[in-house]
Amino acid sequence: MQDVVKRLAKRRKAIATKALFSKLPLSKLERLILTSLDRHKAENIVSIDLTGKSDFADRMVIASGTSGRHIGSLADRVVEALKKAGYDHVPVEGQEGCDWVLVDAGDIVVHIFRPEIRSYYNLEKMWSVELPEFEVMA
Repeated sequence: MQDVVKRLAKRRKAIATKALFSKLPLSKLERLILTSLDRHKAENIVSIDLTGKSDFADRMVIASGTSGRHIGSLADRVVEALKKAGYDHVPVEGQEGCDWVLVDAGDIVVHIFRPEIRSYYNLEKMWSVELPEFEVMA
């Protein structure tokens, strides 16, 4: 039992530090994800550069699916492509409902939405708009 706990703790630490992710160059990783989404008929695919804006990822890819089944399938195809590229562990959230599925590819986070859910959260606007700089009052 203690051995299992130690392995679980080690695995969680590796996941937290993204040590289980292979290190494809960012451009190749992005192309792999975008190609997979495009091949499987994702709609309105957008890639947002998060460099300097976020510490959790360097890119965010957002796409829409036509139905819950299509969204689940798109997520499965992205995970399948990542695993073929050597990614051992690819966390996926939201597949039970398939309104909004998140695939964590390490340096790139993929969001796949139903169109109305995507419109409601509007991640493109949230992450693409430059915030004004404010002067600090002394």
